[in-house]
Amino acid sequence: MKLYDSELKVMEVLWDRGETSARTIAQVLAEQVGWSKTTTYTVIKKCLDKKALARTEPGFLCRPLISRQQAQAFATDELVDKLYGGAADRLVASLLGRRRLTETEVAELKKLVEELK
Repeated sequence: MKLYDSELKVMEVLWDRGETSARTIAQVLAEQVGWSKTTTYTVIKKCLDKKALARTEPGFLCRPLISRQQAQAFATDELVDKLYGGAADRLVASLLGRRRLTETEVAELKKLVEELK
């Protein structure tokens, strides 16, 4: 499921806090990004429509229906497909070519590759 940046902001609050009232989400996002209550509620509605979150009463409580990992997996797959023609190795090569890795990062990557075999 594709989540836009605004929807991810709402979801981040839920992933960090768990079930949370819409009012609290609005307060958090007002502090973090300056959104009005109306803006927050509009984005919550979009997330509801996508079934990314569920609403329960009383108190307009929201809870995530997808995990952060599911959202990351979708976004990663979309990035690989869109910019790298579906070739994950080209994405990794691009990332690795942009900066020097520490010995610890190299060791972690080697470990990951071994686990994938």
